[in-house]
Amino acid sequence: MSQRAYNELWAEAQLELSRLLTEELPAEPPHPEKDRVVFFQRLAMLYVRYIQIFRQLEKVYDQVVHPQKRQVIRAMLDGVIGRVIELKNEMVEKEFSEYHYMDDVLHDLKLRPADLEIPIPLYFITERNKELQERKTMLTDILKMAEVTESPEPLMVKDMSQEEAIKIIQVVERTRQGRLRAKLNEESRNMNKMYRTKDSGTVSIESAAVCIQKVWRGYIQRKRAKIARDEEMIFLGMVMDPKYRVPYPAEITAQANQAYTHIKQEEHEEDYQKSIEAVTKQLRDVEGHDMSKTMKDQIRQWFIECRDATGTFPDYPDEEDGGSAIIFAEKTPQQLMEEIAEKEEVDSSNKPKGKEEKKEKGKKDKGKDEEEVRPQCY
Repeated sequence: MSQRAYNELWAEAQLELSRLLTEELPAEPPHPEKDRVVFFQRLAMLYVRYIQIFRQLEKVYDQVVHPQKRQVIRAMLDGVIGRVIELKNEMVEKEFSEYHYMDDVLHDLKLRPADLEIPIPLYFITERNKELQERKTMLTDILKMAEVTESPEPLMVKDMSQEEAIKIIQVVERTRQGRLRAKLNEESRNMNKMYRTKDSGTVSIESAAVCIQKVWRGYIQRKRAKIARDEEMIFLGMVMDPKYRVPYPAEITAQANQAYTHIKQEEHEEDYQKSIEAVTKQLRDVEGHDMSKTMKDQIRQWFIECRDATGTFPDYPDEEDGGSAIIFAEKTPQQLMEEIAEKEEVDSSNKPKGKEEKKEKGKKDKGKDEEEVRPQCY
């Protein structure tokens, strides 16, 4: 597909997304749905439609070359993924199950069951390819270092006392005797079983033959049924004949085009980042001095207007309040002065309380000190 086709697919997904937003957020809030089945049908319909939008956007994001478009599509894609997760969570809470039957929804939307599958986005791997490669390289280096540092240590002969050696020999001998007794018991049981079934030997042979025949016939029949089913599917045209399962030239060309598109994406992204750095540097070098001068003039003009409006120069806004960003806000000096005055009033109303508390604490402490000092004077 060409870039124009992917742009059209993006436009279709965006149009469908706007329709869904209109349905979910109408002008007048709808009445709560009391019927549980109807409510679940609505959730299932939204869930399936959002999955289709996700599949379209994921395909577009994987093949579009333009860096700025890919940024916008990525933001939309993340939002759609989040909405799909929310709808899935609501469906699980309402049905108390993670498995849902949506055959009627698929029939209404004329979709296949495969369209409900959520594919893993390709950018999960492609965008982390560098990180994964670095991790793999680091792991390889660590293993190489471990192989180099590892050296076979000579086996040390541990000194053993005579008592420990006797205990080890006894354990080994008792183990050997136990195995021997178990073997004798098993042989005796087999002999008893053989004597018991000696008279009915013909029946046991026949039952064994029937059992073998049953297993073999079941295996052969299952194999024949599988072959017949595959032949029927090939005859109906639902499965391709194995002798024709060879990659078509069109498939090879499509795969080559996708690989070429990924290479072009990396090149365009690299050029885009370089151009951003170049433009930023150019703005700082060429217009940086003029921009700083203009901002200083704006700050100076703001102070003059505030003095003309109130009669006094205002305090410079604190960094916590936003600093010079408040000055560049689209507000009149009077509005800014009113906001600053309100904040000062709040601060001043909080400060006396603290001072009064400190004074009261000081008085109490002095009273305690006097009480402690008086007995010493007497």
